[in-house]
Amino acid sequence: MADADTTDWDAIIIGSGMGGMAAAAALSKVGHKVLMLEQYYTLGGLTHSFTIEGFSWDSGIHYLNCVAPDDRERRILDWLSNTPIEFTSMGTIYDNLHIGDAAPLALSRPYEAQARDLKDRFPDEAEAIDAWIAALKEGREALLKVTMTRAMPEIIGSALKWWHSHAIDRWCKRTTQEVIDEITENPVLAAAFAAQWFDHGGRPGKASFAMHALITGAYLESGAWYPKGGGAAFAEHILPTITKAGGEARADSKVETLLMEGDRVVGVRTAQGEDIRGNTVISDIGARETVNRLLPADCGHQDWIDEIRALPHSVAHFSLFVGFEGDIERAGATRSNHWIYPGGEVDVVWTDVPDTSPPGMFVSFASLKDPGHDPGPSQKYAGEIVAWVDWSVVEKWADVEPCARGEEYQAFKARVEDKMFAQFEAYFPELAKLVVFRNLSTPLTTRAITGHHKGAFYGIDTTPGRLMSEALQTRTPVPGLFLAGQDVLSPGIPGALWGGVLAAATVDPRLFRKLPS
Repeated sequence: MADADTTDWDAIIIGSGMGGMAAAAALSKVGHKVLMLEQYYTLGGLTHSFTIEGFSWDSGIHYLNCVAPDDRERRILDWLSNTPIEFTSMGTIYDNLHIGDAAPLALSRPYEAQARDLKDRFPDEAEAIDAWIAALKEGREALLKVTMTRAMPEIIGSALKWWHSHAIDRWCKRTTQEVIDEITENPVLAAAFAAQWFDHGGRPGKASFAMHALITGAYLESGAWYPKGGGAAFAEHILPTITKAGGEARADSKVETLLMEGDRVVGVRTAQGEDIRGNTVISDIGARETVNRLLPADCGHQDWIDEIRALPHSVAHFSLFVGFEGDIERAGATRSNHWIYPGGEVDVVWTDVPDTSPPGMFVSFASLKDPGHDPGPSQKYAGEIVAWVDWSVVEKWADVEPCARGEEYQAFKARVEDKMFAQFEAYFPELAKLVVFRNLSTPLTTRAITGHHKGAFYGIDTTPGRLMSEALQTRTPVPGLFLAGQDVLSPGIPGALWGGVLAAATVDPRLFRKLPS
C-alpha cells in the first residue's frame, strides 16, 4: 500500500461508532476501499467495552431492539459482519418501573402483554391503556414514513411527507407529554407511559411522541437483546469486513478539518497534520459536530449550518460503573433493567448536583445479560447506575485538562458517586453489600470519547423540530460530504445502523439492491 498521505481512498469515514462501522462495512461489501478514522484510542465509539480490575462494562449499550432473528436490522448486521454476532434475549420482562411509592411494575412484551401488565395495575384505566397502545403503533409508523425520506431526493421526500401529513402532524409534531395528556389524567399511569424516555434521551415535555413510540414500540415488537461478549462484539465482527476488502480502521486519529478544492470536500486533515484524500467523506461524529469542528469557515451553505446549530442537544448523564463479588441474583439483580423515580415525576433531570439525590436513575446488570460472561471463582459481575443531568453541572471544568481539574473536581465526583450509590442502596440493600468497586463517568467523559456537544449522549435532541428538519439528510449540500449515524435517523444502535447504511447507499446506490430484505 502506498504511503497514507498519497493514497486516494474511495471513502473516508470519520468516527467508528455504529453508524461509521455500518457505512464503512457496507461500502466495503460492494468493492470500495475505505479508511475509517477514530479520535478515541479504542474503536467502536459508544459500542466499545472496557475493563478495570477484572470487571468489564459497555460504554453505551444496555439493551438492544430490532435484532431478533426475523428483524431486517439483524439480517443487515449479519451481512455487514465477517461472522454473525450472537444476541441473547433478555426474556419477556425487560424493564421494571419504580415510580414514587407505588409497587414496582414489571413491563413485558409484546404489546398485548404490556397492556395486560398495565391493566392489572390500573384496572379503571383500560380504555386509556388501549388508546396508548394504539398510539404507540400509529406513532411508530408515522416516524418510519419520515425517516425513509432521509436518503431520498428532496422533491420525493417532500411529496411523501405531504402524502402522510395527517399522521405526521398528529404523532411527529406533538410531544410525548401532549399525547399522554390527551389519553389519561392518572399521574402514575402517565408516568409509567413516559418512564423509559432516556432510551432516546428526549424528555417527555420536549421529545416528539413518534420518537418515543419508535423506540418503545421496537422493544414491544422484537424484544430486548444483548450481544454475546458485550458491545465490543460489534467492532470485533464488523471491522474484519473493512480490512478484508483492503480498507483500514485507525484509532487515535482525530480529524482536524475537511480538505476542500473549490466547493467540494476531497479529504481530511488529521490533528497530526496528515492530509488524506478520498473521493467521498462520511461523517459519523454528529451533524452539529461536523459543521462546528470540521467544515472550513468559508465553505458556504450558511443556511444549512445555521439550521443544524439551532437544533437543541439531548441530555447528558453520569454513569456509576460498579463491580460486584457474590451471588447477585440472590441479592436482587435481574437481567431486566430498573427505572427509578423516587419522587414519582419522570420528566426530571438532576440539576442540584450533588446537593440532592438524583430524581431519576437507570440500573442495569450487564453481566447477567451476557451468555459469554464467566464470573469466575470470586463471582465477579458488572453493573451500571445512570443518572441524567444537564451539561451545566460540569461546564466549569469543560476547558480544563483532566489532570488539572484539581481537588474541587475530585470532591465533586466523590459526592456525586456517594449520592448515586446511596439511592441505589435504598432500592437494592443486599446488592449494595456485594459492591467491591465503583468508578464514576461524567458528561466530560462522554465528550472526550465522542466529541458530542455538551456531552450529549444521544447527540441532537429528539424534538419535533429535529424530526422535521430537512438539514439532517445523508447527503449534505456540501459536495462530497455525507452524514451517517443516529442524528440522521434515530438514537440508539438500530438508528445509527440505518444512518450508516443509508449514507453508504446514498454514496453508492447499488447498495439499495444488495441490502438483505
